[in-house]
Amino acid sequence: MKFSTSIVLILILGLVLACSNNEKKPATVQQPADNTAPSLTPPPNINSGTAAAGGVMHYTCPNNCAGSGGDAAGNCPVCGTAYVHNAAYHNQPAGDAGNNPMIQVPQQESPAQNAAGIYHYTCPSGCAGGSGTAGTCPQCGGTLAHNQAYHQ
Repeated sequence: MKFSTSIVLILILGLVLACSNNEKKPATVQQPADNTAPSLTPPPNINSGTAAAGGVMHYTCPNNCAGSGGDAAGNCPVCGTAYVHNAAYHNQPAGDAGNNPMIQVPQQESPAQNAAGIYHYTCPSGCAGGSGTAGTCPQCGGTLAHNQAYHQ
């Protein structure tokens, strides 16, 4: 009986191993039909006209490649190195203020009270006074609420 049990187990093991079909086929990857090779030429320098009046770029290539540099951080189109910030760009006299996004005209703040004496922001708890900006009530510490009557 032991002998026949051993033979049956060996046969079952043999069938399991034989039927597993573990063939290792190389993976095939579908390639698109596009036969064009990737472009190895660097993109044109679109930032060539963005230098300040003195010709100093805001970001430059640390390798000083010709035709590189720009007004935004990026990579050099010639050697691929990341641009570094050029502090000399900020030491130049301002050219045209209309083209510089960093120059902003300050907005006038609205007064705390309008001509009728109504505060822009008031305390919802009814504390006396108010403020021209959102914040906390100086008396109770609550958050000031916008007063729509200020705009009428």
